[in-house]
Order: sequence, then C-alpha cells, then structure tokens
Amino acid sequence: MTGQNKSPHQERPQEWFNDESFWNYYAPIMFDDAHWAEVPAVADGLTRLARLKLYGASPARPREGAQASDCVQAPGPRILDLCCGMGRISLELARRGFAVTGVDITRSFLEAARDDSGYEKLNTEFILEDARSFKRPLYFDTAVNLYISFGYFENPDDDFLVLRNVCESLKPGGAFIIETLGKEIAVRDFTQGEWFERSGYTVLTEYHAVDSWAGLHNRWILIKGGERIERTFTQRLYAASELRALLLKAGFASVELYGGWDESPYDQNAAQLIAVGRKGV
Repeated sequence: MTGQNKSPHQERPQEWFNDESFWNYYAPIMFDDAHWAEVPAVADGLTRLARLKLYGASPARPREGAQASDCVQAPGPRILDLCCGMGRISLELARRGFAVTGVDITRSFLEAARDDSGYEKLNTEFILEDARSFKRPLYFDTAVNLYISFGYFENPDDDFLVLRNVCESLKPGGAFIIETLGKEIAVRDFTQGEWFERSGYTVLTEYHAVDSWAGLHNRWILIKGGERIERTFTQRLYAASELRALLLKAGFASVELYGGWDESPYDQNAAQLIAVGRKGV
C-alpha cells in the first residue's frame, strides 16, 4: 500500500527539522545503544496502554479439508508510528505481528527502516510524509508518537492539526499514545547545559526557557576531530493538563496521563509524560 493524501514538502516553509543533514549528523547521538536497548520494554508498555495483545497476529484456521500449509497469517492490528525515524519502534511492533505504517520526513531514515524490514520480511510500510498532512481515515487501531517528537512546529496550531488528523485516522475505540517531555519535568530537571562523550563525538548542550516556559530552546554542538557541527531549535512544552485539553479538543473522548511505561502516575516522581487519547466507539 502506498501513502495517501500526500502534500509536497515544498508547500510548507522550510523549518529546521526539514534539514536532513541535521538528522544524519545527530542520529548517532540521539539513537545510541541505550535507546535501542529500551525498545522491547517500550513496545510492551505501548501495547498494554493501547489494549492490544502483545503478539497481535495469530495463524488463521485452515478451511475444512485444506492443508496446514494453506493457512495464511491473520493480519494483526494496524499501528501508525508517526515520526518513526529509522523504525526503532516500528520494526519491533512488526516483529510482534502488528501491521505497521511508519511516517517520517527524513528520507535516509526511511530507507534504513525499509532495508531492515525487508531483510526480516516484516509487515510494514514506510511513507515520506509530513505529519501535518498525513491522514488515512478510520484505518488504524493505534497510533504512536514517541521519543519527544511532538511540539517542534513553528505554528502551535500545527500541533492541533496533527492530533486531529490522527484522531480521524483511528478506528472507533482506537488509541493515540504520545511520549514527550512534560513542562513540569522540564522545569523540575532544568539544567543550563552539559557536555558528554557519545558515538565518538564530544557533545555540548545549552538550554534556556522561552516565553515563560512555553518552550525550551536547545543549542547542540558536536565536535569530532576538526569537525564542529552546531544546531539550535525550540521545543514547545505542554503541561499534562494542557496536552490533555488539546487531545480532547482534537476529538478524543478520553485522555489518560502516565509518568512512565510502567503506568506509574504522572506526579512529582514522573520520568516522562505519556498521554493516551482514546477515540470514542
């Protein structure tokens, strides 16, 4: 199946995240071994929160008189991985029997995901598409937006547009799971900067709050040998109550908030903000 409702990227202003070189340089920093190692636990958590079976597909029963070899694998629930990157979560979900559609704007990431999926013969499709324009009405059982990839558009109305499109793309009773940095956690754990070594680079970071904590400005500098790469960007921050209100406004019937994949409460001890919007039946 191919992507639908595509809009050329050039119809939108070129924002910082449209620069593919940024993602190619920073991918080893963001997707290090620790983040790959956590994939099974994240997949377990999101399938529980979405009320899906951990292993979504089961063999179809053979027709009377048919050979066992005539059986085909029953399709698992359909999952949309929005801003899927290199398929870190998409591939794991597909291994568990789900039919996964990954959407991202970085061509090199999608090519890597397709290669890995093809090697393992997984039930996936990967689509080069802007999250603001992708929509497939009443198609998916679950949608996910993970690893703090929400809130980077210059226009805050675009955040609402994404949520509304996802809601329309879900079947009745479907769930949309967002993992992000809650404003409360950003304030609690704020640091003005740090430096560390990762993937052969020396990484220097600087942060400061903007617009009374409506956003967090990031400055990242990578140094390796004689090479120096610098990028700046701002992430819009949502308090848990603000994200819940936005999901409800976008059409979700109910919203649950958690502080981790173990379904712990979103309180002063929360590690992250996980919001689960459920569409009405």
